[in-house]
Amino acid sequence: MQYEEEDLEGQELYEHHAISIDANQTLMRLDKFLIDRLPNVSRSKVQSAIKDGFVKVSGEAVKPNYKIRPGDEIVVALPEPRRETEIIPEDIPLNIVYEDDEVMVINKPAGMVVHPAHSNWTGTLVNALVYHLKNLPTSRNGEIRPGLVHRIDKDTSGLLVIAKTEEAMTHLAKQFFDHTVERTYQALVWRMPQEDEGTIIGNVGRSLKDRRVMSVFPDGEFGKHAVTHYKVLKRLHYVTLIECRLETGRTHQIRAHMKHLGHPLFNDATYGGDRILAGETFTKYRQFVQNTFSALPRQALHAKTLGFVHPKTGEEMRFESELPEDFVEGMERWEKYLEHR
Repeated sequence: MQYEEEDLEGQELYEHHAISIDANQTLMRLDKFLIDRLPNVSRSKVQSAIKDGFVKVSGEAVKPNYKIRPGDEIVVALPEPRRETEIIPEDIPLNIVYEDDEVMVINKPAGMVVHPAHSNWTGTLVNALVYHLKNLPTSRNGEIRPGLVHRIDKDTSGLLVIAKTEEAMTHLAKQFFDHTVERTYQALVWRMPQEDEGTIIGNVGRSLKDRRVMSVFPDGEFGKHAVTHYKVLKRLHYVTLIECRLETGRTHQIRAHMKHLGHPLFNDATYGGDRILAGETFTKYRQFVQNTFSALPRQALHAKTLGFVHPKTGEEMRFESELPEDFVEGMERWEKYLEHR
């Protein structure tokens, strides 16, 4: 995270990490040492924190290429308190599709963050879950994730399953790991795919240029194996409604795969879909698209179906959710525009 230098004056800082370098430590760049030692942190974030004065060695500000040595004391202090283990219960309504003693299936609205993180410590699905449910299983792979076995993006709507017991979490996590969970999404994408259906295979991983974005690496040197099956549901000339079935579940998988195929999701600002990528040059058309962006103010992606084996009964469970109002409104606008072309 990056802060302006003038913001540091008079600002209270909170210690996040304190590391004592032992006598056997060899000389190593400070930024590399911190990347290796701190979980879930990128090289750019570490270097920005050092440059902005949030990392000190034995009380002194240093540069990212400072070589640590035995006896050094490294302190990382940031303007906000540590929050990764503090989840505040909040009375936020949940759209519960199904619930029993083991699992809960919810229909998440667009705009709701699933898990607290920087800039989104409150108002998340997890804040709501810890309010509505007691004694949720809270750890998976060392990360605090009450009840969560999978996630969908903030501005993606649709179905999520929540584990209410440790046994349910373990059982469901294995199903996701084994790729046996059924997940289909509907998406509105730019342009018209030539084929009525197809499969996209390409490793998905953090972009080498911008770590906020996921890229597809067909050669397999980077990222994780990812497979998306898609099928055309409705062609609307300049945009297309498709169904995507996930075989794997990587971060931003559908969004990255469809951009790689040349069909970014409609109004997906992260992947370039918030610009006019197909259509006409007329002012009236440009205004129509801008108005449709306003009606559907996020990436057009909805987690429509979810199927899994119940962790206790062994029953095959399958749920389906309707497209939300903003998605329907966006579709209807395109249909009406084509009728009156």
